[in-house]
Amino acid sequence: MSRLRDVIEAARARGERALVAYLTAGDPSFEVSLRVLLEAARRGADIIELGVPWSDPSADGVAIQGGMLRALAGGMRLGRSLELMRAFRRESDVPVVLFGYFNPILSYGCERLASDARAAGVDGLLVVDLPLDEADELRLPARAAGLDWVPLLAPTSTPARIARAAEVADGFVYYVSMTGVTGAALAPALAEAEAKVAELRQVLKQPIAVGFGVATPEDARQVGGFADAVVVGSALVREIEQAVAAGRDPAAAVGDRVAGLKAALKG
Repeated sequence: MSRLRDVIEAARARGERALVAYLTAGDPSFEVSLRVLLEAARRGADIIELGVPWSDPSADGVAIQGGMLRALAGGMRLGRSLELMRAFRRESDVPVVLFGYFNPILSYGCERLASDARAAGVDGLLVVDLPLDEADELRLPARAAGLDWVPLLAPTSTPARIARAAEVADGFVYYVSMTGVTGAALAPALAEAEAKVAELRQVLKQPIAVGFGVATPEDARQVGGFADAVVVGSALVREIEQAVAAGRDPAAAVGDRVAGLKAALKG
């Protein structure tokens, strides 16, 4: 059984929607990042997407690019991200999806990454720039290691791509609410996203998480009205940036934002 899917379905059984919190590993440092992750889990994140820093995050907007640059400046790489994951797992059982781009994974080695990620306590993988038709090099070792595969779908996904996602998805499917990069405004895409999710449910058997543009509790409430899980990333990374600039505690800032978002998903 998939812990990712179990958590999403358990939230629905309680009359809630699951909150998926994206945070960049090592932003702004290993020690602070660990505290942020633990506080996000404590304050209501049902699933954490742990972003592996990469110098060319083509799908991400300014906020997450900034978080990745801060993490890279502190020496965070894929191997160190797995060390952070092991430290997090010693204190929290919240499921984690390792989120990243394929270049660092290819350099690390697909089979090695699958084995090491599972040993570190990772539950699933989401690779932003790895097309489904070319993913078996990583997907098959990941599945053999017991990791869920989380595919991305977008408003531009073809029926063939959607059918392929339905075949390979394990824990959930991540639907990107709009074309573009993370951090854009949600409102213009909301009606289209709701209609598209309704269409996807005719094909997909897995829960559907919706992200891109979700920043406020009201955004989360609206998306939670038609999605099984709501993904928030840029808004949390901005909390870290602003807290660091103001000399405040990033863990407390992220925890407060997570708590507000989760409250909006409880119906």
